[in-house]
Amino acid sequence: MKIFEKAPAKINLSLDVLYKREDGYHEVEMVMTMVDLADRIEMQEPPRDTIIISSQAGYIPLDEKNLAFQAARLIKDRYDVKQGVYIHLDKKIPVAAGLAGGSDDAAATLRGLNRLWRLGIPVEELQKLGSELGSDVPFCVTGGTAIARGRGEKLEPIDSPPQCWVVLAKPPINVSTSEIYGKLNAKAIRRHPSTEQVLEAIRGKRFDRLCGALGNVLEEVTLDLYPEVRR
Repeated sequence: MKIFEKAPAKINLSLDVLYKREDGYHEVEMVMTMVDLADRIEMQEPPRDTIIISSQAGYIPLDEKNLAFQAARLIKDRYDVKQGVYIHLDKKIPVAAGLAGGSDDAAATLRGLNRLWRLGIPVEELQKLGSELGSDVPFCVTGGTAIARGRGEKLEPIDSPPQCWVVLAKPPINVSTSEIYGKLNAKAIRRHPSTEQVLEAIRGKRFDRLCGALGNVLEEVTLDLYPEVRR
């Protein structure tokens, strides 16, 4: 049996950093939504009890460094599954672009293996598993549109924004989210986006107001480090 999962890319309508926590993470408040750009994940059981990853993309790791591999190993170990899995990643989402491509693949792997292995894991439990892999994975498990707080794992689903076209532009560079967070001085942020304005625009289906309320406090650091993004 083959299982297929769609792994849509994530964008931030707003991203605010409130402060740096004692555990080293940043306390964030974000409004996130999915777009149509997506990876496609195919899963099936191989003859051997092993995890195998393949992809047509030559720029991603196919071993333990891959989040989909980590997701498969996590769910396999946690639920004592004695079967292997062959996972093919049809990559469409650019890497290191802030679109949660790796997190999307991990979330899709969790959902797919839950079906393939008939584990019956509730969504909330899949999200908790996902939080062990990365801050964006819990959101990617369910998708849709949500407010994310904490380090990104505390989710509040909300209505989707008005239907629209989104233009994604990625220069030929890779930007590490962890690097940007590492350079961010939360106390020096001059302008915080208004989460409430974003929510009001979504509730009122006001696309014009939504465009005016967009904001991301990581942008300033990114533009300083990577002038290509500014262009």
